Amino acid sequence: MVTSRRVFRRYFPLIFILWVIFVLYPNPLNFIISLQRAFNFNADPGAVESMLNDLPSDPAAIEEAVKAIIPYRHDWEVYGMPWYCPTIEQVLERDEGDCKARALVLASVLKAKNISYQVNYTPTHVWVDYEGKQETPIENAQVNFSTRDPETGERQFQIPHIRLSEVTDSFWDSFWGPMPEARKALLISGLLALIVARVILRKKKTAQ
Repeated sequence: MVTSRRVFRRYFPLIFILWVIFVLYPNPLNFIISLQRAFNFNADPGAVESMLNDLPSDPAAIEEAVKAIIPYRHDWEVYGMPWYCPTIEQVLERDEGDCKARALVLASVLKAKNISYQVNYTPTHVWVDYEGKQETPIENAQVNFSTRDPETGERQFQIPHIRLSEVTDSFWDSFWGPMPEARKALLISGLLALIVARVILRKKKTAQ
């Protein structure tokens, strides 16, 4: 029993983190796979072949069409996880998704139509850039953190000029806001239980 208490006290930060991971990702492999997919962001022109005849040739018009085809939904709502990078097949099967899903479909269509593009990343957003694309407050060179050229695989980085409040607001809107209430209750109750157990063990140690 004493040994168990010592292990709990010693590894409390790790246990705390593991509980958060368990609640957010019951299968942590999904997060690892998502990181790999997001880093490579492989467009698949073959997956969107059936859509090509119904889509225009202008990239801006294609982007608007993709937004209409893939209504915006948070990863919590579609995949039951706070952050997930799907495959193109998963996006087309569900016909909904967030910026990553839309960017994946758009990149696949542009690649199928031999239109040059780049995939851009910010701390809160992913989008596809192409010649003639109009900048927006969340899609512009200033907020860009990383750019990947799909032809060469070359990746460029820069320090993004983005306010901390924008990052926190985006985190709240996409992570905490759409999180299922049951998962919120599980996360908070578990963390509180760990904190209470930590306090009790510390008091017992002091009293000895």
